[in-house]
Amino acid sequence: MKKAQTHRRQGSRRQATILDVAARAGVSTATVSRTLAAPDLVSDDARARVLAAIKATGYTPNMAARNLRARRSMMVLVVVPNVANAFFAEVLRGIDDELVTHGYGMIIGNLDNRQEREARYVDLVFAGQVDAVLLMSGRIPSSGGRLMSEAGVPMATICVDIGGTFPSIMVDDQKSSRTVVEHLVSLGHRSFGYVSGPAGNRNEMGRHQGFLAGLAAAGFDPTEAFYWQGDFMIASGASAAHEFLACPKRPSAVYAVSDSMAISFMKTVMEAGVGVPDDLSVVGFDGIEFAEFVTPTLTTIQQPRHEIGRSGARTLIEAISQGTRPKSIKLDAPLIVRDSTAPPRLAIKARRRG
Repeated sequence: MKKAQTHRRQGSRRQATILDVAARAGVSTATVSRTLAAPDLVSDDARARVLAAIKATGYTPNMAARNLRARRSMMVLVVVPNVANAFFAEVLRGIDDELVTHGYGMIIGNLDNRQEREARYVDLVFAGQVDAVLLMSGRIPSSGGRLMSEAGVPMATICVDIGGTFPSIMVDDQKSSRTVVEHLVSLGHRSFGYVSGPAGNRNEMGRHQGFLAGLAAAGFDPTEAFYWQGDFMIASGASAAHEFLACPKRPSAVYAVSDSMAISFMKTVMEAGVGVPDDLSVVGFDGIEFAEFVTPTLTTIQQPRHEIGRSGARTLIEAISQGTRPKSIKLDAPLIVRDSTAPPRLAIKARRRG
């Protein structure tokens, strides 16, 4: 009989509340809420005590009620120019990994490089369906005379700079390109080619400026470098390679400002009988996984894509919770030297003669 009474008392035990958690942790209810919504804003000690109290009491926050009171959708829109680009996969994973830890979800807005797709995402933001926006496209989406940035939600660009004072989370494109030139010059290269990104793209502008500055700093005339138009995508790398093959005098090193272009450039010239790196050194930019598995493996600027994604999501969460403007962040991008770069044949012969 006693056991049955005990069972009934345990079964009718009331559900733990935020007050129970706060009392057990020795903090305010506001600190409990902040730990759940924006843990980075709470001290390590307080966060540990709150999480221990949540576990001990079995407290389950009513997320729907919290969202309704705060008038939040708990969703972030990420606008991507083209999800087919292999570069974006790891960035998106980083964004999602960080958002999930704060109870947020992600909506991917794929523009597919078509401006007419912008309208649906502009409407989505103005309708209050998302709490913040990360832009991977090189411009602010607009529709019907409305810029997405006018919707009043925190917004930042990621992996791309659109100029002005707009917050951005990205690597230093100019510095990275100068590092590429320094590497090629150190190997003994004296003739250089450059496969560009899309005309007018600010990432392309930064990478090109860094390339030219690196050549000038090394004592070369930047105007003598070969230049082929690209757009970051695979097909343009192959197209640039065909132009390279048609040149009566060719450079000994080529820098393509995306791995996708570098890999297709390398494959095309090798199929035509040009040895990489024996006849030609090739460098890419991005550090996609596939760069490690092509033959030869690709020397490239390694963008910390997962950390870029996490940093972008983190700065938006802080802006949402604090009611402030997202911060701009610059991350380092090391040069990963692999098998696609080597001293040119002329430099090797000169060293042997010496």
